[in-house]
Formats: sequence, C-alpha cells, structure tokens
Amino acid sequence: MDSVSIVSGLSGLQCAAAKAKGQQVYLINVTYSDNTSHIVYRRYSKFFDLQMQILDKFPIEGGQKDPKKRIIPFLPGKILFRRSHVRDVAMKRLRFIDDYCRALVRLPPQISQSEEVLRFFETKAEDVHPPVE
Repeated sequence: MDSVSIVSGLSGLQCAAAKAKGQQVYLINVTYSDNTSHIVYRRYSKFFDLQMQILDKFPIEGGQKDPKKRIIPFLPGKILFRRSHVRDVAMKRLRFIDDYCRALVRLPPQISQSEEVLRFFETKAEDVHPPVE
C-alpha cells in the first residue's frame, strides 16, 4: 500500500446509500492528502468489521479498560429486519455512518492513519467498477 492518507478536514467525505445487487451500500467520497478524490462503496458489514478491528487493536482508546477514556466513535449496531425494510434501515443509518467516518479520521494518527483505517478507505477494484442496481 502506498503512503496515501486521508485528509483530516475531510470536506470531501459524504455518504449516500445506494442499492447494489439487492444490498445497500454506502457511497463515500474520500479526499486524500494528495488532493485526489475517489468514491468508495462499502456495505454496513464492512464498517462493522473495521470497528471490530480497531477496537481489538486499540483497547484503551476503545474504552475496554475505562469507558470514560473511549475516543473511538460508536457505530450503530446490527439490526435484524425484514428484506422489505433494507432501504429504510440503510437510510436511517446514513447520518450515523457519516458521523462515524468523520469522527474516525479526526482521531489521533495512530488510529486514523492505521493500516486498518487506510485500507478501509482505499480504492478497491470494485470501486472502479461500481455496483449497479
């Protein structure tokens, strides 16, 4: 992986839910420190996986020892719902996902610039050829 990092101001980070292959994905416009900007597509499960990885890697910052010292933002939990409610759930999560991403990249560099976070926001092959409805 190259040394691209996410701009901490993140004026370019915007989330929008879009349907892809019967599943909801969040579109994230990521602006990097080299002023390039890319849209990446992530399902909620990928946000959840990232959250688990950074909580495991940074237990103190995750508040595992002292909840008052938690600086890692909370991610809304998984929800069991009917197939017909997928879009409604995705739209309700949208603001929380956006807030989560913005808070994540404002964390101290050991977290915001960690391999896990950078890999999450990195452009992947499926981002170059986005999912279609």
